[in-house]
Order: sequence, then C-alpha cells, then structure tokens
Amino acid sequence: MLKLIKNAQLVNEGRIYKADVLIEDKIIKQIATEINIEVEHIIDAEGLHLIPGVIDDQVHFREPGLTHKANIYTESKAAIAGGITSFMEMPNTNPQTLTQELLEDKYQIAAETSIANYSFFMGASNDNLDEVLKTDPKKVAAIKIFMGSSTGNMLVDNKNVLEKIFSKSSMLIAVHCEDEKTIQKNTIAAKKKFGEEVPISEHPNIRSAEACFKSSSMAVELAKKYNTRLHVFHLSTEKEIDLFDNSIPLKDKNITAEVCIHHLWFDKSQYAKKGTLIKWNPAVKKESDRNALFQALLDDKLDVIATDHAPHTWEEKSRPYVNAPAGLPLVQHALQILLDFYHDGTLSLEHIVKKTSHNIAKRFQIKDRGYIREGYFADLVVLDLETSYKVEKENILYKCGWSPFEGHTFSSQIFATIINGQVGFKNGQVSKSLSCGKQIEFNR
Repeated sequence: MLKLIKNAQLVNEGRIYKADVLIEDKIIKQIATEINIEVEHIIDAEGLHLIPGVIDDQVHFREPGLTHKANIYTESKAAIAGGITSFMEMPNTNPQTLTQELLEDKYQIAAETSIANYSFFMGASNDNLDEVLKTDPKKVAAIKIFMGSSTGNMLVDNKNVLEKIFSKSSMLIAVHCEDEKTIQKNTIAAKKKFGEEVPISEHPNIRSAEACFKSSSMAVELAKKYNTRLHVFHLSTEKEIDLFDNSIPLKDKNITAEVCIHHLWFDKSQYAKKGTLIKWNPAVKKESDRNALFQALLDDKLDVIATDHAPHTWEEKSRPYVNAPAGLPLVQHALQILLDFYHDGTLSLEHIVKKTSHNIAKRFQIKDRGYIREGYFADLVVLDLETSYKVEKENILYKCGWSPFEGHTFSSQIFATIINGQVGFKNGQVSKSLSCGKQIEFNR
C-alpha cells in the first residue's frame, strides 16, 4: 500500500526543509520536493512538521508480573500517542529478566501486543554471568546493570562481578548509577533526624549527588579499564557531567550518557507542591543541576534524551515518602515537554530530533530506524506546533490513569504517528490494530 505525506516541514539530520514523503508498505520509498502520484492514502501536512519517530531507550512497561500498574499494550499505546515509535524496556519485571528464556518470553508478549517497535534489555545480577554472555547482540538492546538500589536480585554490588561483566561482554552495557552504601548511610541519618516521617524534601539528600557520582565514576573507570562500550542512564547531577567527553563524534565514543525528561523539567523546589508524584531514582535535585544538565545536553556531553517511564498506581504513589515507589508515567507527554522547550527557545527542533532519534539509533546501532531516509522504516511523527494540548483525565492513556502533568497545557500537539508505514495515531485517536510494532534489529 502506498501512502503520501504532502507539504511537510521535515526536521531531519540537522536541517528543516519542505518535502513530500512517499511510503510503500513499511518503508520510506521516496523523499522529494514534490511527489505527484496516485496513492491510497494522503496526509496533508501543510503547516505541520515531520520528524523521525522518537526512540525511547529506557522504559518500564511492567509486564510480566506487575501488570496492575501497566502492560506492554497499554504503555505502547500511550507511547505512540506521544510520538514514540520504538522503545527499549527494562529487566526489573516479575520475574526479572535474568535468563535467556525469560527474555524471550518478553519478546513473545510484545510480538502479540505492542503497537510500537520494541526491544528489551538483558538483566545482570551478582550470579548470572553465564546467561548474560549468551545474549545475542543483533536482537537485544544491551545489558542492563543496576549499580544502585533495585528490587530483588538485580542490585549488582559485587566489584568482582562487575569486573567480569565489563571485561567479558562485547555488548553495550547500560547502567543505573547510585551507590547503595551511600544511600543507606543517608537513609539512616534522615530517619535519625525525622523518625519514620521522613519528608519528600529529603529525597535528593538521601539519593545524593555524591551517591550518583561515586557509582557513575566507578562505571566509567571500569569501561576505560576494559575498553567496554558503556551507556550511563539518567544523569541527574552537575558533578557527573565532567566524566563524559564531547571532544569526539558520537560514532567514536565508547562511553556515553543521557538525561531524562524529568531532570530537565523539575527541580527540588517542586517537591513541596508535587510531593511523591515526582519521586524518582535518581532524585530530582537542585536547579543548578537542572541548568547544568541542559548545558551539557547542548554541549554534547550528554548524547541522548529518554523518559525512564515507570508507572505506579495512584494508591501506590499516594503513600508517605518512605513507602511510595519511585517513578512515574511519561511516554505520552515527553515529546510535548521538549516542544515546550523549543517554544521557549531552550532547544531547537533539530536538537530535539538529534537527541531523541538520531543519536539513539547511532549509539545502539539500530538497523534502518531513527532517520527520515529512503529505504528506512517509515517511523514518523507529524507535529502541530501551533495548536495547544491540555492534559486531562479523559485523554490520559496510561493504564495507571494519571499523570503529573494533568491540568497542564502544552504549546504543541502530536497530529499523527506512523509506525512501520501504518498510521497508529491520528487526531487524538489510537488505531485498534495490534500489527504496527516490530522487533528492533541491530547492526552489530
């Protein structure tokens, strides 16, 4: 089937220019100033912008085992409504993804239910090195190591195990960096001061900049020692930025880092109003940290923007600070947040596309996605930059049913999302088709 997007302003590979895009089945067949051909379906994008589909390298879709919070279908539906056409999902489900069989189980679920393109991380623990080393680099996003607090058996705090993973794995290793001993020491101090009623304002003191730096600096040290390909998730502090280099092109970097949407939007001054709704690990910290992260993003010390989408039920998030889980839903509204940064002059459209599509495709060596190119998969997002969008209870698609942005009006909206040539979302409506999403492949 042929589809044609007419009169769009393409934002791609550092340029903005007007063009038509012809799609044949799943693939971009032609990009030209003007294409006049009879097709089955036309999207008139006059006055609209066309970008590559966002690739989110860090989500928690909670399936299997935690599906009272979310599942792959509901969250991929929310993702495409937010312009995210591909996701990479974390291993801390139930059971945790610590064997090749459990990893394959997740791929099977996604093959049946995901509207967006998908890949998964193989989880590492203190005692599953043999399973980790079996991972197929052409089919799996990366190895994920929690070098900080996690659930169950997923905290890797044995230095000998870390040495073995970093020295023996040929795959990209992605890490969550917070030093557990520092966090425990800070927790004891907070409870000594406040008792069991520790306030949410203590969160950035407990999960401190020192905890982050101690862990991330260890990861970088190991990567340099063993020449390991390393990607550090969700930087949250100014202190960590100098661990990363902007003197060489991304294609030549062995060590990269990312920032998440919430660490660009929130700072600790908002704990008083938002409470546990903005409880993340790593914590949202000082305004100076947020400003430094923005600058590092512009300076290319930070290579990627992600969401760390991690939904919990409203009841779970409403608990007192000590018992409230960390994380919240973001995939439906992340791109609109970045477009607000465009409207206020903080980020250009070209920079947003670079950090949410091009660089992720490049860093993870994704096959034929992340760019608007002839011969690539037609993963595309049509943006209406001039029409506002208010987040309301009835248009929230997360299974948990809430968002920290409820009541907020964004300056832009997602007009349409195309996944593998199929229109998965348009004019506020998600397609009922479950056939859009495909497994991501890697050029490794």
